[in-house]
Amino acid sequence: MRTQQTIRRSVSVVGTGYWTRRPVTVEFTPAPAGAGVVFLRSDLAVPVRIPAAVDHREEATSRTNLVSAGVRVQMVEHVLSALAASGVDCCVVRVDAEEMPGLDGSSRAFVDAIDSVGVESLGAPAEPLVVRGTHRVGDESTWVEVSPPRFAGLSVEYELDYGPGPIGRQSLALRVTPDSYRSELASARTFIPADDAARLQSSGVALGVGYGDLIVFGPDGPVGNSLRWPDECVRHKVLDLVGDLALVGRPLHAHVRACRSGHRLNGAMASVLVASAGRRASA
Repeated sequence: MRTQQTIRRSVSVVGTGYWTRRPVTVEFTPAPAGAGVVFLRSDLAVPVRIPAAVDHREEATSRTNLVSAGVRVQMVEHVLSALAASGVDCCVVRVDAEEMPGLDGSSRAFVDAIDSVGVESLGAPAEPLVVRGTHRVGDESTWVEVSPPRFAGLSVEYELDYGPGPIGRQSLALRVTPDSYRSELASARTFIPADDAARLQSSGVALGVGYGDLIVFGPDGPVGNSLRWPDECVRHKVLDLVGDLALVGRPLHAHVRACRSGHRLNGAMASVLVASAGRRASA
């Protein structure tokens, strides 16, 4: 069992939100043991703290949002994924806008920022959530299943299936460690079929998002962009899964299998895991 960790000193990432197109600065700052990960909306007259915990999650389309006292932070999954995979348990994420920056659609800039300052031990034990039984959410075609760990940490098997077309069917099995995350997941970008992108923009959102901000798939493949891996799409799905499951609030020791899952099912599984851990603690 490792100790809780935080970053050694503050570091910032600057970008623009996909949905709002508002500029935002994300500043990671050290926090003491037991603090967990907390977002701080510093742009408000009275700053509001929003814990990165599953009971603060709200349903949203194509992203993970958190809310506290009516104040929201949007699209937090890439930030949480980078922190969790880097072993950062305690951190204040100070932001000056509601939505996190889209950047290039990946978590690479967040990982690089964390790596630039490093992490340090806080002395107190991390107390991971170790899955003891098997839990499943979803239906026959779209689901997430979590079972006891195969080692001291997190491993994932993910199957993506978009049917006939350029995205197609992809799968990935990975033991998630800081090193494997950096090399295999951090640079994997958000993707969307061109028809879905057009529908979003016709509804008045993501109006400033271009082909360089994420991967838009036309009938023949990426439009105005190129893939970093042939299976970049499934890699990004695993990146998102790591971030959404970080809402359990502590290191997760489990084996996760998923098929065509997204933020809604990932968040539902995080809720199941927290509830299950609570039942065991009170037994």
